[in-house]
Amino acid sequence: MALTNLTRTATADAYGSSLLRLSSRQNALVNMQENMTAGKRVVRASDDPAAAAQAERARTRMARIDTDQRVLETQRNALTEAESTLGSAGTLMQRLRELVVKGGNTGLSSADRQSVAQEMRSLRDQILALANTRDVNGQPLFGGLGSASTPFVDAAGGVVYDALSGQAAATPTTVPATLDGFSTWMNVPQGNGVFTVAQAAGTSQVWSDAGRVTDPSALTGHNYSIAFTVTGGVTTYTVTDLTTATAVVAGQPYTAGQDVTFDGMTLKLQGTPANGEALTLGPAGTDSVFGVMDRAIAAVEAGGHAGGTIAHDVARSLTEVDAAMARVSSARGQAGELLSRADIITNQQSGRKIQLEADRARAEDLDMVKALSDFNTQQTAYSVALQTYAQIQKLSLFNYIG
Repeated sequence: MALTNLTRTATADAYGSSLLRLSSRQNALVNMQENMTAGKRVVRASDDPAAAAQAERARTRMARIDTDQRVLETQRNALTEAESTLGSAGTLMQRLRELVVKGGNTGLSSADRQSVAQEMRSLRDQILALANTRDVNGQPLFGGLGSASTPFVDAAGGVVYDALSGQAAATPTTVPATLDGFSTWMNVPQGNGVFTVAQAAGTSQVWSDAGRVTDPSALTGHNYSIAFTVTGGVTTYTVTDLTTATAVVAGQPYTAGQDVTFDGMTLKLQGTPANGEALTLGPAGTDSVFGVMDRAIAAVEAGGHAGGTIAHDVARSLTEVDAAMARVSSARGQAGELLSRADIITNQQSGRKIQLEADRARAEDLDMVKALSDFNTQQTAYSVALQTYAQIQKLSLFNYIG
């Protein structure tokens, strides 16, 4: 009786152990098949909590990079359009400069001057439209730190900047989407950038170039007058510091084409001045690109009245138009630099994303070659377990009794 009970117990244990091993191997095969189908070592967080957390962090950071890149692409598109717009403005301003030179020809008739001025006015309006260009999202390209839909308003007293000057700073993942319209279009130096030369009231027979600085340390920032006196057919000039009411140069003989130098400034005088005519000098301020163009248009329209006046106004207009073109060209260069920075950011972000993808892959991806080898091994072991179980099923006392 005891032997029979022992035999029944041993047989039941053998059956139970065999079934447990079969179930374990079958579950292992199912899990391995699931991993191979998904291509991942970690399908659920419970498979490897630490690896699952690392993979999730990598995916979150990659998603953030994708978001940053979408924003950067929007900014890049706006800057590309701004750079192209500035290029178009530079081409139009070059044409306007050519018309200023053409308008300086004293042989033009009044009708010819009006025709030249009309084309200049059309160019001016086109450039103003370019300055108010908006991107595909409706944002002004030159709105600075914030503006209305039209940052440059053509008012009665000239164009005004209806926006907040300045420009947003670039960050490690972004660049400004707008350029500072004030520094681009509204901050052109007058004259030669240091001082301006103008004809006094009633002066038309003497003029000068824009002048230049020969000794910056001698500059005073004062206002000056160059007055001409004609006595007995001899013309002399006197330079007076209007700020201090003192004569700087007195009674010097005048010759057309000569350079006059005083207090660190030099200018070339031209023409045959009448008695009492004068030129005035003062510190240079700033003007807008549109103010420069308006002054050039007015000079061409009024050029037929006095050869000396048109020559003086054209000389100043050319200098200021060149300064305006340099300002626009500088802004275009800045846009190009920002586009280059955007390319650098994109490359850096791509490198970070590759690194994060590698981190995620190390954490959860499956080595398919090793997995296939393990699967075949596990499948063989399962087959052996099945065969073993079949043999165990035959281990019954009745098989021997019979």
